[in-house]
Amino acid sequence: MAAYAVLAEGVRKRYGEKCALDGFDLAVRRGTVHGLLGPNGAGKTTAVRILATLLRFDGGRAEVAGVDVARDPRAVRGRIGLTGQYAAVDEILTGRQNLELFGRLFHLRGRRAALRAGELLERFGLTDAADQSVGGYSGGMRRRLDLAASMILAPQVLFLDEPTTGLDPRGRGEVWAALRALVADGTSVLLTTQYLDEADRLASRVTVIDQGRAIADDSPAELKNTVGGDRIEVVVAETGDIPAAVRAVARGAGDDARVETDDEARRVHAPVRDRVAALTEVARRLQDEGIAVEDIGLRRPSLDDVFLRLTGHRAEEAKEVVAA
Repeated sequence: MAAYAVLAEGVRKRYGEKCALDGFDLAVRRGTVHGLLGPNGAGKTTAVRILATLLRFDGGRAEVAGVDVARDPRAVRGRIGLTGQYAAVDEILTGRQNLELFGRLFHLRGRRAALRAGELLERFGLTDAADQSVGGYSGGMRRRLDLAASMILAPQVLFLDEPTTGLDPRGRGEVWAALRALVADGTSVLLTTQYLDEADRLASRVTVIDQGRAIADDSPAELKNTVGGDRIEVVVAETGDIPAAVRAVARGAGDDARVETDDEARRVHAPVRDRVAALTEVARRLQDEGIAVEDIGLRRPSLDDVFLRLTGHRAEEAKEVVAA
């Protein structure tokens, strides 16, 4: 029990006739980032709201930072931070004023609130912009300020609901760096995200939720291993060349390989054992056939492949805007 920052066992939640969580289980180890992934309406946001004491649940058991969520929600709130999908900062105030305001809202006295604001501005790399209006901040800077605000009381557990939605690559990188620093200092993070590469890079463990239940839980590497090894992929220029590409890929991958096609994307792919030999053979056969190719290459399984295998569709088809 002491090894876990968040623990949920058989948690259930209904909204009228709709079952949002149906025996949901989750175990987040202390001092780690744990990813929570799932398709639209799977129950991710409901789970986070329950664990953050914003929703009551109908059955099961949940603990956060060693405190029972149902029995003592007030104590839980004193141990957690929560950051939603959109930065909750005042654009008129400066970064420093925002953090001092949040400090006062958390009942810190004036001097202590000012000291804590200065500490957080330094930790999140915002010191140079501390006295500038937040309206002039970039998206990544606003998100880092939002994270800083959630850390006013140095929470043991931080809930992040899609923290980099809408950010450009630079902004996402800034937020990732800030999260890694928090975890290095001992904070435990439960991260929901629509970007599977984000979970792959940040999370030491990932839980996939679908229809209110956890259907997979493991490290990103082990989850990807369940899909299989390396694959060769060919994207042809013309749909009519797909049959010839299938033959070429089948010969290169081996006669026992299962060749799959995506007609809309004009993509042919199959698992391979000998990566270099397969790529060389397929490229030679495509050239001999005179087939125009837009792309050819080898790739390892991704979390998107895991998502597809487990839920039946790719993650980009299931971006969750928000569920009750």
